[in-house]
Amino acid sequence: MKVKVAETAGFCFGVKRAVDKVYELIGAGVSPIYTLGPIIHNEEVVKDLEEKGVKVISEEELEHLSEGTVVIRSHGVGRQIYEKLKERKLPFVDVTCPFVLKIHRVVEKESEAGKHILITGDPSHPEVKGICGWCRGPCTVVSDGAQLENFRPETGKSLCVVSQTTFNYNKFQELVEILEKKMYDNNAVSGMYVLNTICNATEERQKEAQNLAGEADTMLVIGGRHSSNTQKLFEICKRECGNTYYIQTPVDLDSEMFQHSSFVGITAGASTPKKIIEEVQEHVRIKF
Repeated sequence: MKVKVAETAGFCFGVKRAVDKVYELIGAGVSPIYTLGPIIHNEEVVKDLEEKGVKVISEEELEHLSEGTVVIRSHGVGRQIYEKLKERKLPFVDVTCPFVLKIHRVVEKESEAGKHILITGDPSHPEVKGICGWCRGPCTVVSDGAQLENFRPETGKSLCVVSQTTFNYNKFQELVEILEKKMYDNNAVSGMYVLNTICNATEERQKEAQNLAGEADTMLVIGGRHSSNTQKLFEICKRECGNTYYIQTPVDLDSEMFQHSSFVGITAGASTPKKIIEEVQEHVRIKF
């Protein structure tokens, strides 16, 4: 049975940078360390850090914190969090992904210039919440075309469109096309500035996963249950290969997944450690 792992599978630049920084703080003897939410959406990594004394806290818990170093994860946070950290005089380490920071600067500048900000992404995702936190005017989040049906920017305002870095590239293009049609058909949109802020690594990972799934009999997508980019990878692969499975570790593998399979493809989300990918690959080769 042929087993092929996608070259782009695993940690992206921003996630690796964030995780490495927390381990660096641990090694330097910094204590206590708090991360604003799980440092990445991977239960195995978060558990290991907790065993080393790193505590995950919510933004609300900052109100009760009087000591310790706070780590701002790669997803980023809104302006208010920085203000709260400075107000409480809490030392912090900012490992927000540079690609996310770029979006923060864009929406801050464009909203100050009077534009209505539209973000394509998941409104409940921490990255999107952080982006909204830098808007100084009206802000709307959409994840599908149905949500654009009755959408109009606030009266008199033109539109600035950005995206969650891990959003599906094809879906982003579809939403932009719908907005362009609204703009030309009935003047529902008076003007529009579109900036594709989907991370290049995300685009490459999605395209490679799609191609690999198109060749494979069985496709495995590895990632944490709460990983947005892994969920999107699964959706893309499932469309190309009906025999696609979302797993977290080798424990989730089952022999039924590989019945009549001659080619197994493996990809993984940006929050999946190389070690887990290698374990899954080895398990498939040896056990099945």
